[in-house]
Amino acid sequence: MTKVIAVTGKGGTGKTAITTLLIRYLTNKDNLVLAVDADPDTNLPETLGCDVEKTVGDIREYMLSERDNLPPDINKESILESKIYEVINEMPGYDLLVMGRPEGPGCYCYVNNLLRGIMERLIENYDIVILDTAAGLEHFSRKLIHDVDDLIVVTDGSRRGLQTAERIRDLVSELDTHVGNVYVVANKVNSSNREKLKELAIDLDLELIGTVPVDEEIVNRDLVGTPLFDLPENSAALKEVNAIAKRLGL
Repeated sequence: MTKVIAVTGKGGTGKTAITTLLIRYLTNKDNLVLAVDADPDTNLPETLGCDVEKTVGDIREYMLSERDNLPPDINKESILESKIYEVINEMPGYDLLVMGRPEGPGCYCYVNNLLRGIMERLIENYDIVILDTAAGLEHFSRKLIHDVDDLIVVTDGSRRGLQTAERIRDLVSELDTHVGNVYVVANKVNSSNREKLKELAIDLDLELIGTVPVDEEIVNRDLVGTPLFDLPENSAALKEVNAIAKRLGL
């Protein structure tokens, strides 16, 4: 049965970096892994070191533009499904699917209704699906991927960051999101605030499953735009993300 993990968080918290390192961990195991970049501000291919030419957004635009030109008796879902498989990037150890730009002007209900069924069938081919999502919860309410087993909220090392995670946790319970577990990962943590963050998480009734330390190697790579996927094994951030993956039962 497929396990679906979604990673979310405010911009700048490092959610894409955490997603990248989780994918790296998974590729070293005997799993069929699908990575999905569901953030319109696409950064996951860059941190993974992948070149992506076409996205699901491109296919969605094509289907919308050709809707009235296709023969009425043709199976439009089959056409869309074949094109979705064309934009899956096969990488060593995992496949990558980039959702791409958000919906433009016009109604996308027609395409999205087709896409929902395709995504549900697609993820059944994998042991683990991991999504790098946008900061909001709209992608869950739209249900392009219906069920999420574990939602990881990445926050920075601050009280405000944990309070944001608390709000996301509460929204998940209020909305019909089909999310199983909600976990919090504090990123860019240092020795002076680690214990305080753990105390705050307890006060807010948040399940803090990891505190990822500030890693100068990540800082330097982000500055020049080089991938994070091949961080050295002695990376402090990598070691903590590996520990988080094990706590998730991966």
